Amino acid sequence: MTQSRNDADVAFIKALAELLNENDLSELSVKRDYGDNDSLNVKVSKLGNQPVFQQVAAPAPVAAAPAPATSATATTKTETPADPAQHPGAVTSPMVGTVYLAAEPGAANFVSVGAQVAEGDTLLIIEAMKTMNHIPAPRAGTVKRILIGDGSPVEFGAPLMIIE
Repeated sequence: MTQSRNDADVAFIKALAELLNENDLSELSVKRDYGDNDSLNVKVSKLGNQPVFQQVAAPAPVAAAPAPATSATATTKTETPADPAQHPGAVTSPMVGTVYLAAEPGAANFVSVGAQVAEGDTLLIIEAMKTMNHIPAPRAGTVKRILIGDGSPVEFGAPLMIIE
């Protein structure tokens, strides 16, 4: 890739981010073809109020998100972060995909608010590239909040649940 094309791609991505904000969109995906076996796939989406840029070139290996550190004095019932992703008990998405709260349509959800979970229990499934990925509980605790709906798209790092 030449430097001038790189600069043009950066300008293109910035323009997409402006379109996203100006039109109050939550997500925008574009594929730009340059010729034989040469293209640029860009997905721009908002996580909260901040645009998130994702260049999709080829499937990348899936890495688990690190579990947030917890401590006994980290939060109390009166201290609840406004952003659920900042909560010390937040379980975040390790990948981009579609969330399913049950193993199949009509089946009972894996967990519900108030349920006790053990480390390693399946919380939900994220479908990515036609593969069903079971998302395990990173720690034992009680499910306090479920932050995503069944069938909803999810981005990498987005908060899924709060487990305390």
